[in-house]
Amino acid sequence: MPARTPFLLVMAKAPIPGFAKTRLCPPATPTQAALLAAACLLDTLDAARATGAPVVVALAGNADRIMATDGVLSDGGMASDRVPIADGDMPADGDLAADVRQALRRVDVIPQHGIGLGERLANAHADAARLHPGAPVLQIGMDTPQVTTHGLAAALALLEARAPDVVSPTHDVVFPAQGAVCHADGDSRVDAVLGAATDGGWWALGLRDPAHAAALTGVPMSTSETGDRTRDALHARGLRIADLPVLSDVDTMADAVRVAPDAPKSRFAQALGDVLAVRGAPERMGLRA
Repeated sequence: MPARTPFLLVMAKAPIPGFAKTRLCPPATPTQAALLAAACLLDTLDAARATGAPVVVALAGNADRIMATDGVLSDGGMASDRVPIADGDMPADGDLAADVRQALRRVDVIPQHGIGLGERLANAHADAARLHPGAPVLQIGMDTPQVTTHGLAAALALLEARAPDVVSPTHDVVFPAQGAVCHADGDSRVDAVLGAATDGGWWALGLRDPAHAAALTGVPMSTSETGDRTRDALHARGLRIADLPVLSDVDTMADAVRVAPDAPKSRFAQALGDVLAVRGAPERMGLRA
């Protein structure tokens, strides 16, 4: 059987107040954090779908309820349980919730399951691989709204079946909008790609064989050593790794202020601008770009 074209796997949380991007609070309110999460997810899905590769979203939260909800981003419970946009929150983009529902309808959505992030990641890879048997996978999160279609396409190209099994010592792939280069160690087959994050974690993991994601169950997640430990776990399986550009992910409001200028025309930058217009300029909140 011929090898399949790589697909994208996006790990995401449903943009529900009090559930998504809670580390943005304070200074953001739960509703503002959810709206920023929605913008992150939409920007990420726009970039992913524009590559032309199949996209699978592994979603924490009830996708059916989100997609059935009107007017506010909610968990789809009874009206009295929903979290409305209160006075003092940013003015809502009335179409943002509808945009999330529509975007999720355009991709395959599978639920996240498992205890701990490592197990959820491994399970998501396994579940998505059943939708695309024999295909390599590039997995990203929804925390890097500055990611570009060109950058994702370059990472996917390293996992393509037609990519050379052996690369030269100078085998580089340029990520135009990121202004960075992906480098593969000389004279080695690229079995995986890994994009480090500035906080010590990682924002992207690509595998020619998604089964190797099982290695993530033994990696401590959300620590400053997660990236290095992930690399060690992949090397222990004999995988040769190409490095993607280092990106900052959005966990805190300080991260958000730092990342937004890298994607000034994005939904995320617009949403952050609206939040700051209500909450105050970054310097008033003790933040620096």
